[in-house]
Amino acid sequence: MMKKLLVSLVLGTMLFLGENAMAQEVLNAKQKSIATAAAYAARGDQKGLRQALIDGLDAGVTVNEFKEILVQVYAYCGFPRSLNALNTLMQVVDERGNRDEQGALPGAKPKGNSLDYGTENQTKLVGAPVQGKLYAFAPAIDEFLKAHLFGDIFARDNVDWQTRELATIAMLASLTGVDSQLKSHINVGKHNGLTDAQVKEVLEIASESGAKNVLFGFGAENTAYAKYFVGQSYLQPLANDGVNASNVTFEPGARNNWHIHRKSGQTLLVVAGRGYYQEWGKPAQVLKAGDVVSIPEGVKHWHGAARDSWFTHIAISVPTEGASTEWLEAVSEDEYGKL
Repeated sequence: MMKKLLVSLVLGTMLFLGENAMAQEVLNAKQKSIATAAAYAARGDQKGLRQALIDGLDAGVTVNEFKEILVQVYAYCGFPRSLNALNTLMQVVDERGNRDEQGALPGAKPKGNSLDYGTENQTKLVGAPVQGKLYAFAPAIDEFLKAHLFGDIFARDNVDWQTRELATIAMLASLTGVDSQLKSHINVGKHNGLTDAQVKEVLEIASESGAKNVLFGFGAENTAYAKYFVGQSYLQPLANDGVNASNVTFEPGARNNWHIHRKSGQTLLVVAGRGYYQEWGKPAQVLKAGDVVSIPEGVKHWHGAARDSWFTHIAISVPTEGASTEWLEAVSEDEYGKL
């Protein structure tokens, strides 16, 4: 009897620990809210930020935790983005009657020189001393990074380093032209405990915030054509007088079936995210914002999102008598997985 009880206790403990380990592989509700708020703040999208802040406060993020993250925005996105985001937070807190938990304030800053302390923090964060030709070329930026970013901001201990890195990844993933910095901070985040799965979630959150912030709107679920798509897409009609134009957004991994436009071609203007276009018998073409694809009449093809990114394009065609779309087989997981 005792043996059976012992086995049950051991198995129960293993199951409990296993479930916790699995739970740590993905972001919890608070982490998702912080990543979402950081992404919207980086883009300057106050409407999206407002909802992210409300969701986060409801999920248990404290007011002071959000303050810390939105102050940190200035280090990566500039004072205007940070100030506007903090103003939105202030409005949300006021509108909610100041009923949300304030949370802990940072402890006293360690005594000593900020440059020395910041250098120590940076080394711990990265896992090794940070050096390079750029810092020798412009020593001032090296000093500012060490003394201010890592010696002042990252010294504020009411938000841990893992959370700060999670927010930083979301911010950088929401900007353009900062790929090397994004890759560096992904490595720093993983060094501080973020898993590959969690990083993937942060990147998807940042990508989704960009998709919902597109110039022509996110649109509604594309239910009318859902049977011709793998994954979810969203449709925002733009024009149907003289020319047909629609904004189409794909969630990560979503794509339409192989299809052929009969008696009329189509033009795709890529607005946001990363995706693919492929013609039958040819390699897939990677698409990013600013790319233009001209699809001739009668060519079998498909287009859609990359597995780790939302993707938005505007589809344009000229109405022609007898024009139609011939929908064919889906793009298989094997085909898609090779991209």
